[in-house]
Amino acid sequence: MSRKAMCAVPPMGWNSWNTFTEFINEALIKETVDAMKEQGLLEAGYEYVVIDDCWSLKERDHKGKLVEDPGKFPNGMKALSDYIHEKGFKFGMYSCCGTRTCAGYPGSFEHEFEDAEQFAEWGVDYLKYDNCFRPQNQDGKTLYRRMGAALANSGRDIVFSACQWGTESVHEWIRSTGAHLFRSTEDIRDSWNSIKDIALSQMDKQGFSGPYCHNDMDMLVVGMHGKGGNEYIAAGGCTDEEYQTHFALWVMMNSPLMIGCDVRNLSEETKKILLNRDLIAINQDTECRSPFQINCLSNSPEVFTLVKFLSNGDMAVALFNMGDVPAMVTVDFWDIGITAASGKGLEFYDCMEHRNIGVKKEIYSEKVASHGAKVYRCKVV
Repeated sequence: MSRKAMCAVPPMGWNSWNTFTEFINEALIKETVDAMKEQGLLEAGYEYVVIDDCWSLKERDHKGKLVEDPGKFPNGMKALSDYIHEKGFKFGMYSCCGTRTCAGYPGSFEHEFEDAEQFAEWGVDYLKYDNCFRPQNQDGKTLYRRMGAALANSGRDIVFSACQWGTESVHEWIRSTGAHLFRSTEDIRDSWNSIKDIALSQMDKQGFSGPYCHNDMDMLVVGMHGKGGNEYIAAGGCTDEEYQTHFALWVMMNSPLMIGCDVRNLSEETKKILLNRDLIAINQDTECRSPFQINCLSNSPEVFTLVKFLSNGDMAVALFNMGDVPAMVTVDFWDIGITAASGKGLEFYDCMEHRNIGVKKEIYSEKVASHGAKVYRCKVV
């Protein structure tokens, strides 16, 4: 095992829940794996294929083991895991710290070690661990420690994704449980208000995320266009502009990039967003520095700028307009740490248009569309 190398940067992949909810099966997962490879998603870094809730039977077997639903997965999880690995991907699954999963299937409460061993036998590389149906008076810290210990001793490297929803001040203690990710928000919906609310709710928690333990702001809804697995998730959908802003926010805030749409049917605009290597490079920067927020006093209160220092000395500078009308966003370099007295400026590279736009000094202003974003990689010159 090489746990010291696990999840140094936010993981990237795909999860079944947002689009398919309980309607999952072996054929769908194989088709998704094939499509991800054909579309270039694996090459871009999306390596985890995660089956969410509703994969098992409603009861354990006579030995107390979890049993995959033979109607959905007729060849079993080990065979599916082998298929996923043969295609170059890593295999993810789902369980819950309570007696039942959120959809009412067997949870891992008091079965942590045997379930972790079973996941290891199946070749699981990633476990999303939810927070439903905890027995009364059971605290989250203890339950997540128990699965953290079980996975660490399963005999296999398994990423521990703690889907804790942001309760109990999870950001303050989750790293100590062995978790590599911690869900710090309510479930995302395919709507602009959901994206906006989640992003704004996490601005004060960025300092708790870092290498090997990342703040998970939930799965991406990019490209779903209202085709969620249920009405709550679907929520009307978003525009491509809003999806681009969503992706930029998750990139800048070091969230895992877990696709939630049907990758078998990607539009060109969706592929353009998800395969943006310049943005992915910012999210995957090895130092995982937290962004800091600045806002020139002349700017509208609906806009803000996030700045992230990158490992090679560059800076990622992202302008966001959360308002309903286009707005100018101004950045004073003094707020970033580049003073006029230093004699330095910033050379701007547009990560969405993939072009250099020149050297700027002291200040930069740009009009940003409503619900829009601009992201630049800047070099000190």
